[in-house]
Amino acid sequence: MLLRVLGTAAGGGLPQWNCACPGCAGARAHPRRRRRHASLALRTEAGRWYLVNATPDLGDQIEDCPELHPGPGPRHTPVAGVLLTDAELDHTLGLARLREARSVEVLATAPVLTALLDRLNLGEVLGPYTGIEWGELTTLPRPLGELTVSAVPVSAKRPRYAAGTGTDEPMWSVALRLHDPAARKTLLYAPALAVWSEEFQEACEGADCVLVDGTFWDDDEPLRAGFSTRTATGMGHLPIAGPGGTAHRLSALRARCLYTHLNNTNPLGDPGAAEHEQLAAWGLETATDRMVIEL
Repeated sequence: MLLRVLGTAAGGGLPQWNCACPGCAGARAHPRRRRRHASLALRTEAGRWYLVNATPDLGDQIEDCPELHPGPGPRHTPVAGVLLTDAELDHTLGLARLREARSVEVLATAPVLTALLDRLNLGEVLGPYTGIEWGELTTLPRPLGELTVSAVPVSAKRPRYAAGTGTDEPMWSVALRLHDPAARKTLLYAPALAVWSEEFQEACEGADCVLVDGTFWDDDEPLRAGFSTRTATGMGHLPIAGPGGTAHRLSALRARCLYTHLNNTNPLGDPGAAEHEQLAAWGLETATDRMVIEL
Protein backbone atom coordinates (compact mmCIF):
# COMPACT_ATOMS: atom_id res chain seq x y z
CA MET A 1 0.00 0.00 0.00
CA LEU A 2 1.39 3.37 -1.04
CA LEU A 3 0.10 6.72 0.21
CA ARG A 4 1.12 10.30 -0.34
CA VAL A 5 0.20 12.83 2.34
CA LEU A 6 -1.22 15.77 0.39
CA GLY A 7 -1.97 17.99 3.38
CA THR A 8 -2.09 18.00 7.17
CA ALA A 9 -3.90 21.22 8.17
CA ALA A 10 -7.35 21.74 9.63
CA GLY A 11 -9.94 24.14 8.17
CA GLY A 12 -8.43 27.21 6.53
CA GLY A 13 -4.98 25.68 6.13
CA LEU A 14 -1.78 27.14 7.54
CA PRO A 15 -1.67 30.08 7.19
CA GLN A 16 -5.37 30.86 7.16
CA TRP A 17 -6.11 33.72 4.78
CA ASN A 18 -7.84 35.96 7.35
CA CYS A 19 -5.77 35.14 10.44
CA ALA A 20 -2.74 36.85 11.97
CA CYS A 21 -2.30 34.51 14.95
CA PRO A 22 1.27 33.47 15.84
CA GLY A 23 0.89 30.20 13.93
CA CYS A 24 -0.28 31.87 10.72
CA ALA A 25 2.22 34.73 11.00
CA GLY A 26 4.99 32.17 11.49
CA ALA A 27 3.90 30.23 8.41
CA ARG A 28 3.92 33.39 6.32
CA ALA A 29 7.41 34.27 7.51
CA HIS A 30 8.69 30.69 7.13
CA PRO A 31 7.14 29.01 4.07
CA ARG A 32 8.30 25.56 5.19
CA ARG A 33 5.75 25.77 7.99
CA ARG A 34 2.89 26.07 5.50
CA ARG A 35 0.40 23.19 5.48
CA ARG A 36 -2.40 22.47 3.07
CA HIS A 37 -5.78 21.02 4.03
CA ALA A 38 -5.62 17.45 5.34
CA SER A 39 -5.81 14.87 2.56
CA LEU A 40 -4.17 11.70 1.25
CA ALA A 41 -3.55 10.14 -2.14
CA LEU A 42 -3.95 6.35 -2.14
CA ARG A 43 -2.63 4.09 -4.89
CA THR A 44 -5.14 1.28 -5.39
CA GLU A 45 -3.35 -0.36 -8.32
CA ALA A 46 -0.71 0.57 -10.89
CA GLY A 47 -1.53 3.97 -12.39
CA ARG A 48 -4.77 4.37 -10.42
CA TRP A 49 -5.12 6.66 -7.38
CA TYR A 50 -7.91 7.82 -5.09
CA LEU A 51 -7.92 11.08 -3.14
CA VAL A 52 -8.99 10.83 0.49
CA ASN A 53 -11.15 13.96 0.84
CA ALA A 54 -11.36 16.67 -1.80
CA THR A 55 -10.05 19.88 -0.26
CA PRO A 56 -9.99 23.50 -1.49
CA ASP A 57 -6.27 22.90 -2.17
CA LEU A 58 -6.94 19.94 -4.48
CA GLY A 59 -5.44 21.48 -7.64
CA ASP A 60 -2.17 22.45 -5.97
CA GLN A 61 -2.01 19.14 -4.10
CA ILE A 62 -2.22 17.21 -7.37
CA GLU A 63 0.47 19.40 -8.93
CA ASP A 64 2.76 18.72 -5.94
CA CYS A 65 2.46 14.94 -6.45
CA PRO A 66 4.09 13.71 -9.71
CA GLU A 67 2.23 10.38 -9.55
CA LEU A 68 -1.06 12.29 -9.92
CA HIS A 69 -0.01 14.28 -12.99
CA PRO A 70 -1.95 13.68 -16.24
CA GLY A 71 -0.58 11.60 -19.12
CA PRO A 72 0.43 9.91 -21.30
CA GLY A 73 -2.69 10.95 -23.21
CA PRO A 74 -3.54 14.68 -23.21
CA ARG A 75 -6.62 14.17 -21.01
CA HIS A 76 -5.70 10.98 -19.18
CA THR A 77 -5.46 11.21 -15.39
CA PRO A 78 -4.48 8.60 -12.81
CA VAL A 79 -7.00 10.15 -10.38
CA ALA A 80 -9.89 7.68 -10.40
CA GLY A 81 -12.00 9.01 -7.56
CA VAL A 82 -12.44 10.37 -4.06
CA LEU A 83 -13.10 8.77 -0.66
CA LEU A 84 -14.82 11.08 1.83
CA THR A 85 -14.62 10.88 5.61
CA ASP A 86 -17.45 13.40 6.14
CA ALA A 87 -19.45 16.16 4.44
CA GLU A 88 -17.53 19.15 5.84
CA LEU A 89 -16.80 21.89 3.30
CA ASP A 90 -13.05 21.62 3.94
CA HIS A 91 -13.22 18.02 2.74
CA THR A 92 -15.67 18.40 -0.16
CA LEU A 93 -15.21 21.80 -1.87
CA GLY A 94 -12.49 20.31 -4.04
CA LEU A 95 -15.06 18.14 -5.82
CA ALA A 96 -15.83 21.15 -8.01
CA ARG A 97 -12.19 21.12 -9.19
CA LEU A 98 -12.75 17.66 -10.65
CA ARG A 99 -15.44 18.82 -13.08
CA GLU A 100 -12.97 18.69 -16.00
CA ALA A 101 -12.65 14.91 -15.60
CA ARG A 102 -14.42 12.64 -18.06
CA SER A 103 -15.70 10.66 -15.10
CA VAL A 104 -14.95 10.34 -11.41
CA GLU A 105 -16.08 8.07 -8.59
CA VAL A 106 -17.07 9.54 -5.21
CA LEU A 107 -17.52 7.18 -2.27
CA ALA A 108 -19.05 8.30 1.03
CA THR A 109 -21.46 7.13 3.71
CA ALA A 110 -25.23 7.43 3.23
CA PRO A 111 -25.76 10.62 5.31
CA VAL A 112 -22.79 12.30 3.64
CA LEU A 113 -24.15 11.48 0.18
CA THR A 114 -27.54 12.86 1.19
CA ALA A 115 -25.94 16.11 2.37
CA LEU A 116 -23.92 16.52 -0.82
CA LEU A 117 -26.77 15.68 -3.18
CA ASP A 118 -29.77 17.17 -1.38
CA ARG A 119 -28.28 20.14 0.49
CA LEU A 120 -25.36 21.20 -1.74
CA ASN A 121 -27.03 19.86 -4.91
CA LEU A 122 -23.65 18.72 -6.24
CA GLY A 123 -25.26 16.13 -8.49
CA GLU A 124 -27.17 18.83 -10.37
CA VAL A 125 -24.29 21.31 -10.28
CA LEU A 126 -21.55 18.96 -11.52
CA GLY A 127 -23.68 16.69 -13.70
CA PRO A 128 -23.51 18.93 -16.81
CA TYR A 129 -19.68 18.95 -16.60
CA THR A 130 -18.66 15.37 -15.80
CA GLY A 131 -20.02 11.94 -15.08
CA ILE A 132 -19.91 11.30 -11.35
CA GLU A 133 -20.52 7.84 -10.00
CA TRP A 134 -21.79 8.23 -6.43
CA GLY A 135 -21.16 5.14 -4.30
CA GLU A 136 -21.86 4.28 -0.67
CA LEU A 137 -19.27 3.41 1.97
CA THR A 138 -20.39 1.13 4.78
CA THR A 139 -18.75 -0.75 7.62
CA LEU A 140 -18.28 -3.71 5.25
CA PRO A 141 -15.09 -3.89 3.14
CA ARG A 142 -15.56 -2.62 -0.39
CA PRO A 143 -13.09 -3.60 -3.16
CA LEU A 144 -10.99 -0.70 -4.38
CA GLY A 145 -8.56 -1.99 -6.97
CA GLU A 146 -6.09 -4.22 -5.17
CA LEU A 147 -7.23 -2.88 -1.79
CA THR A 148 -10.43 -2.70 0.27
CA VAL A 149 -11.99 0.25 2.09
CA SER A 150 -14.53 0.32 4.90
CA ALA A 151 -15.93 2.95 7.23
CA VAL A 152 -15.52 3.06 11.01
CA PRO A 153 -18.22 5.30 12.57
CA VAL A 154 -16.74 7.98 14.82
CA SER A 155 -19.17 10.90 15.15
CA ALA A 156 -22.71 12.16 14.55
CA LYS A 157 -21.35 15.68 13.99
CA ARG A 158 -22.66 17.12 10.74
CA PRO A 159 -21.66 20.28 8.85
CA ARG A 160 -23.52 23.50 9.64
CA TYR A 161 -25.24 23.56 6.26
CA ALA A 162 -26.78 20.16 7.04
CA ALA A 163 -27.99 21.00 10.54
CA GLY A 164 -31.43 19.58 11.22
CA THR A 165 -31.25 17.01 8.42
CA GLY A 166 -31.07 13.26 8.77
CA THR A 167 -30.68 11.34 11.98
CA ASP A 168 -28.04 11.55 14.70
CA GLU A 169 -25.91 8.63 13.58
CA PRO A 170 -22.12 8.19 13.84
CA MET A 171 -21.82 7.61 10.08
CA TRP A 172 -21.82 11.39 9.52
CA SER A 173 -18.09 11.31 10.24
CA VAL A 174 -16.03 8.16 9.84
CA ALA A 175 -12.52 6.85 9.89
CA LEU A 176 -11.44 4.98 6.77
CA ARG A 177 -9.96 1.50 7.16
CA LEU A 178 -7.74 0.87 4.13
CA HIS A 179 -6.56 -2.74 3.81
CA ASP A 180 -4.07 -4.43 1.51
CA PRO A 181 -4.96 -8.16 1.47
CA ALA A 182 -1.77 -9.18 -0.34
CA ALA A 183 0.56 -7.43 2.08
CA ARG A 184 -1.78 -7.99 5.05
CA LYS A 185 -1.38 -4.35 6.04
CA THR A 186 -4.01 -1.88 7.25
CA LEU A 187 -4.04 1.90 7.56
CA LEU A 188 -6.64 3.81 9.56
CA TYR A 189 -7.32 7.45 8.67
CA ALA A 190 -9.37 9.55 11.12
CA PRO A 191 -8.86 13.31 10.54
CA ALA A 192 -11.82 14.21 12.79
CA LEU A 193 -12.45 12.33 16.02
CA ALA A 194 -15.04 13.43 18.56
CA VAL A 195 -15.27 10.23 20.63
CA TRP A 196 -12.90 7.32 21.16
CA SER A 197 -15.38 4.45 20.94
CA GLU A 198 -14.80 0.74 21.51
CA GLU A 199 -15.26 0.23 17.77
CA PHE A 200 -12.56 2.79 17.00
CA GLN A 201 -10.24 1.23 19.59
CA GLU A 202 -10.71 -2.16 17.93
CA ALA A 203 -9.92 -0.64 14.53
CA CYS A 204 -6.75 0.94 15.93
CA GLU A 205 -5.61 -2.34 17.43
CA GLY A 206 -5.96 -4.01 14.03
CA ALA A 207 -4.03 -1.31 12.13
CA ASP A 208 -0.37 -1.07 11.17
CA CYS A 209 -0.50 2.71 10.76
CA VAL A 210 -2.94 5.23 12.21
CA LEU A 211 -3.33 8.86 11.10
CA VAL A 212 -5.56 10.58 13.60
CA ASP A 213 -7.11 13.92 14.49
CA GLY A 214 -4.49 16.30 15.88
CA THR A 215 -6.52 19.49 15.52
CA PHE A 216 -5.74 20.80 19.01
CA TRP A 217 -2.87 20.13 21.41
CA ASP A 218 -5.03 20.36 24.53
CA ASP A 219 -8.67 20.88 25.38
CA ASP A 220 -8.44 24.59 26.31
CA GLU A 221 -6.52 25.65 23.19
CA PRO A 222 -9.55 27.21 21.42
CA LEU A 223 -10.35 29.22 24.57
CA ARG A 224 -6.77 30.47 25.00
CA ALA A 225 -6.56 31.41 21.33
CA GLY A 226 -9.75 33.45 21.70
CA PHE A 227 -11.54 32.22 18.59
CA SER A 228 -14.12 30.06 20.36
CA THR A 229 -16.06 29.80 23.59
CA ARG A 230 -15.95 26.02 23.34
CA THR A 231 -13.22 23.58 24.26
CA ALA A 232 -11.61 21.26 21.70
CA THR A 233 -13.89 18.45 22.83
CA GLY A 234 -16.88 20.77 22.58
CA MET A 235 -15.92 21.50 18.98
CA GLY A 236 -15.87 17.79 18.14
CA HIS A 237 -12.12 17.15 18.28
CA LEU A 238 -10.44 15.10 20.97
CA PRO A 239 -7.22 16.88 22.04
CA ILE A 240 -3.78 15.30 21.89
CA ALA A 241 -2.51 15.92 25.43
CA GLY A 242 -4.02 16.20 28.89
CA PRO A 243 -6.97 14.43 30.49
CA GLY A 244 -9.09 12.81 27.82
CA GLY A 245 -6.34 13.29 25.23
CA THR A 246 -5.57 10.70 22.58
CA ALA A 247 -1.80 10.48 23.07
CA HIS A 248 -1.92 7.95 25.90
CA ARG A 249 -4.22 5.68 23.88
CA LEU A 250 -2.11 5.89 20.73
CA SER A 251 1.17 5.32 22.58
CA ALA A 252 -0.15 1.96 23.77
CA LEU A 253 -0.74 0.70 20.20
CA ARG A 254 1.65 -1.42 18.15
CA ALA A 255 0.90 0.72 15.08
CA ARG A 256 2.89 3.65 13.77
CA CYS A 257 0.80 6.67 14.84
CA LEU A 258 0.85 10.13 13.29
CA TYR A 259 -1.22 13.24 13.94
CA THR A 260 -2.80 15.19 11.09
CA HIS A 261 -5.46 17.90 10.62
CA LEU A 262 -3.55 20.47 12.73
CA ASN A 263 -5.29 23.75 13.52
CA ASN A 264 -3.41 27.01 12.96
CA THR A 265 -3.31 27.50 16.76
CA ASN A 266 -1.68 24.11 17.42
CA PRO A 267 1.97 24.52 18.49
CA LEU A 268 2.85 21.44 16.42
CA GLY A 269 2.58 23.69 13.36
CA ASP A 270 6.01 25.02 14.37
CA PRO A 271 8.71 22.38 13.64
CA GLY A 272 10.80 23.79 16.50
CA ALA A 273 8.08 23.61 19.17
CA ALA A 274 8.90 21.66 22.33
CA GLU A 275 5.67 19.67 21.90
CA HIS A 276 7.38 17.65 19.15
CA GLU A 277 9.86 16.34 21.71
CA GLN A 278 6.98 15.35 23.96
CA LEU A 279 5.34 13.47 21.08
CA ALA A 280 8.59 11.66 20.34
CA ALA A 281 8.86 10.65 23.99
CA TRP A 282 5.43 9.05 23.63
CA GLY A 283 6.52 7.28 20.45
CA LEU A 284 4.22 9.39 18.27
CA GLU A 285 4.75 11.59 15.20
CA THR A 286 3.28 14.53 13.33
CA ALA A 287 2.49 13.86 9.68
CA THR A 288 3.96 16.36 7.21
CA ASP A 289 2.82 17.51 3.79
CA ARG A 290 4.32 15.48 0.92
CA MET A 291 5.49 12.61 3.11
CA VAL A 292 5.24 9.08 1.71
CA ILE A 293 3.85 6.15 3.69
CA GLU A 294 4.38 2.64 2.37
CA LEU A 295 3.00 -0.45 4.08
